[in-house]
Amino acid sequence: VQLQASGGGLVQVGDSLRLSCAASGRIFSSYGMGWFRQPPGKERELVARIDWGSGSSYYVDSVKGRFTISSDNAKNMVYLQMNSLKPEDTAVYYCAAGITKYGVSYWGNGTQVTVSS
Repeated sequence: VQLQASGGGLVQVGDSLRLSCAASGRIFSSYGMGWFRQPPGKERELVARIDWGSGSSYYVDSVKGRFTISSDNAKNMVYLQMNSLKPEDTAVYYCAAGITKYGVSYWGNGTQVTVSS
């Protein structure tokens, strides 16, 4: 599986951005797909995850109510709609596939999101 993330940029506090992740290769219905982020000088964290088969989702507390993860299985796309962006959302965002409690099977490239106050 190859993943290509896009959609990052420089925005102001309160703005919105939509990240897109294009996946190629065999994606199994059991796969968890999602987005991680890594702020400057900090560890990478899981932001949102969606189950490819059921569509059920998970969000880290800090983005609940502001971010929405979705998928278009026919197009092999995963999206992250980010609203009400805050400076603490500034990070490199990574698309990932095969997310389990044991780790991640596939990583995409990172896309920079910078929220300016």
